[in-house]
Amino acid sequence: MQQHFDLFIIGGGINGCGIAADAALRGLKVILCEQDDLARYTSSYSSKLIHGGLRYLEYYEFNLVRKALHERERLLKLAPHLIHPLPLILPHNAHCRPSWMIRLGLFLYDALAGRHSMPRTKFLKFNAHLTSLKIEYTKGYLYYDGSVDDSRLVIANALQAQKHGALIHTHSKVISAQRQQDFWQIEVDHAGTKQMYYSKALINAAGPWVNNIITEVCHDQAEHHVRLVKGSHIVVKRPNAYHEQNAYILQLADQRIIFVIPYYAEFLLIGTTDIDYQDDPALAQISTEEVNYLLEDVNEYFTWKLTSQDIVHTFSGVRPLVADTHAQARSVTRDYKIEIHDHKGHMPVMHIFGGKITTYRKLAEEVVDRLQPYFLNLPSSLTHSIPLPGGDLKNFNDFVTQVYRDYPRLPQKLLLRYAHAYGTRLYELLQQVVTLEDLGPEQTTDLYQREIDFLKTTEWAKTLDDILWRRTKLGLIQTHS
Repeated sequence: MQQHFDLFIIGGGINGCGIAADAALRGLKVILCEQDDLARYTSSYSSKLIHGGLRYLEYYEFNLVRKALHERERLLKLAPHLIHPLPLILPHNAHCRPSWMIRLGLFLYDALAGRHSMPRTKFLKFNAHLTSLKIEYTKGYLYYDGSVDDSRLVIANALQAQKHGALIHTHSKVISAQRQQDFWQIEVDHAGTKQMYYSKALINAAGPWVNNIITEVCHDQAEHHVRLVKGSHIVVKRPNAYHEQNAYILQLADQRIIFVIPYYAEFLLIGTTDIDYQDDPALAQISTEEVNYLLEDVNEYFTWKLTSQDIVHTFSGVRPLVADTHAQARSVTRDYKIEIHDHKGHMPVMHIFGGKITTYRKLAEEVVDRLQPYFLNLPSSLTHSIPLPGGDLKNFNDFVTQVYRDYPRLPQKLLLRYAHAYGTRLYELLQQVVTLEDLGPEQTTDLYQREIDFLKTTEWAKTLDDILWRRTKLGLIQTHS
């Protein structure tokens, strides 16, 4: 039996799932195939930030920063369980940028955001309550961006797409795509079983593999290319002297910046690096040089000292940036390009280059908008106003308070984790649950059989890694608590 679709999407990262959600909401018949797990690579290896990109102002990327800041505000409303305001302190370092430049940058950052819910930038003089910074750092600035559970944001978009009729297939690798009369004929290997699909349009949202899809699957040529840049992070146990709830953005001597971000209750997330990368994106790992780079720069700022012995986890993601003429990886634009090819006005293929997690929704909207010549009467995007699954709540703190009341016999720490991960979908997870015993056996720390079954049946989880590292992050907590 032949399966026909309006739109076939290659890639289950944030861009692919975002496009699937937008297209399905507009009524298109959508299928998405991902060669591994959703958010398996780049989309789960970010700095966990929804932000405008303060440092992009130095490269005059005003449009990108404005777009990202507006999306930051929108996403805070669409997924309030996954995205939360994050205070960041930027210590002034006299050996890097002058004070006037920092003040101007932060003024522009606030101005480009327009009307928004985040507090405005404040000038700070550090005193005894900021004990983590060395004494020579006496002043700085406080501003706000958003923190995000990146892999769960991908899952939420996949759920939105599925809710509106899309098919989502993981562990399904696209082997070939060929134009046949009025349709694309696409062959997919579903974990050893090959199947053919037919689609009016094809989207290449393969991230670091976008060039491979162009040449090896579509046998196409493209004007743009991606430049692969590896960004690595380390996770350390939070030092006893780190009492703050805010994150830090640190200026470095090479004009880069790194973030030091509270990560769950017990850890700090530190990164990222920017290194050109040529190998298989699936095999990216942090190097000794990157570890030393991050440790040395953090130790320049704080009273406590970190060594490689303090590292409990590392991860490296390969970003598919739009190739340009910049010599240094840190200078390459984080904006995106969309390239579309068709055959006599039919059977379009669209290749996605670049992008960042903050602007995924805008990218998806733009991609589907560009399909309008091929689908008559295609309605406008709805993703700007419809909450992501689990995000239909007005105030997250009020929601958590209500959850505590509804489940008085369950541990509040567990309920808080569920609230962050699932939002209002928590009630689906906890249907007919009253006591802890109703969750079934505890298979590992804080992970009960009820949640495992829920993730397998509703969120495409197939392996233990899918559950521990992308759906729950318990891999980190249970291993190093």
